[in-house]
Amino acid sequence: MRAREILGRSRWWQIVAAAVMMALVSPYQYVWASLEGPLASDLNVSLSALGFVFTVYVVVMSLVQFPAGWWRDRYGPRAVILVAGILAGTGYYALSFVSEVWHVYVAYFVGAVGVGIVYTVAVNTAVKWFPDRRGLTTGIGTMAFAAGSAAFVPYVRVAVAGDTLPNALSNMGILIGVGIVVGALVLEDPPAGFRDDGRNTHPDAASSTDAPHSDSDEDGAKTASDGSLRSYTWREMVRTRAFALMYFMFFAVSAAGLMITARVVLYAEQAGLTATVVTVAATLLPVASAGGRLLVGAVSDHYVRESVTAVSFTVCGLATLAIVLFAGFESGIGYIGMVAIAVFFWSAQFSLFPSLVGDYYGGAHSSTNYSIIYSGKMWGGVFGGGVVGWLVGVVGWDLTFTLGGLLALTAGIAGFFLKPPQ
Repeated sequence: MRAREILGRSRWWQIVAAAVMMALVSPYQYVWASLEGPLASDLNVSLSALGFVFTVYVVVMSLVQFPAGWWRDRYGPRAVILVAGILAGTGYYALSFVSEVWHVYVAYFVGAVGVGIVYTVAVNTAVKWFPDRRGLTTGIGTMAFAAGSAAFVPYVRVAVAGDTLPNALSNMGILIGVGIVVGALVLEDPPAGFRDDGRNTHPDAASSTDAPHSDSDEDGAKTASDGSLRSYTWREMVRTRAFALMYFMFFAVSAAGLMITARVVLYAEQAGLTATVVTVAATLLPVASAGGRLLVGAVSDHYVRESVTAVSFTVCGLATLAIVLFAGFESGIGYIGMVAIAVFFWSAQFSLFPSLVGDYYGGAHSSTNYSIIYSGKMWGGVFGGGVVGWLVGVVGWDLTFTLGGLLALTAGIAGFFLKPPQ
């Protein structure tokens, strides 16, 4: 059965809905830096009082993806996304009424649950509907998560300057909630046995069990009548060698990328670089992150995905080490360039890994399986946040960033040994 016959429209509308929802929840991660100071000022507390809000967000957003993915794989995306819309919208709306520090933590906790649900459902919508174009379509969704904040950050900054932040936060909460609920009405999962046209099936994966070729529609998708790629449950996946290697790689490259994201401004300032360099480097972060997710993901559809992954993380590691070099030379141009390159190739993990999970373990349980891999970001966040802060005080900025670069470089080398389960 063709995709258009199943949906009554092109399967690309599934990606549009997923990308819009990803963009709507992006403020939780990318607007916090613009909110933290004003909220602390309004509550008359120090910044340190809100210092763990972002950590709570990363941990909760990562952990909730496993139960959300489990539910989605069994019962479909619609109900769980409706819940996510309510939670994500409520979280931001509640920020407009906070009067105590703990109110902020509760609001971000509630919102993080919604964000985690949206993230795993959106990414795996691409995996399920586009087994032939996983790199491109997961790249579109994760790019929206990085780039969506481009519209929200100026809005929040204007609101802060105009002393209308509570009104802006309530408006954003309503937009987030309504937009996700509307998107939920579009999403649905393909039937069992839905397949691509075979053009990009991994040559070494369990594709020997794939069904015979059948005609594809104009979307390049089809449903086979007698079977599809072997699908692994999460219990089966965690017993494979590939899982252990991918989990380490996800942690290691996340540690480097989140370190750069959180510390790029402070490192530049202590290195004596100008305010202009600091501003440009910080501005390029979401741009490079969005570009890497889309472009590297798309490239991986046309070349051996493991090789693309290995090269990407290796370049990320080398660029991170070069950041230390140019900071020492006080070269603003070099610093900006290496930050952009490192973030570009780090962020590709968010389109490469869901694609690899689909390639290796099939699409039937992809939401559950990828959520386990994604939990590696939690440990990367611990390194990029608290551990890096401690290391800077003990060994200094240069050695700390060198360690981050070596972690990413190790992830890249490990990628050359990545093979699908047999």
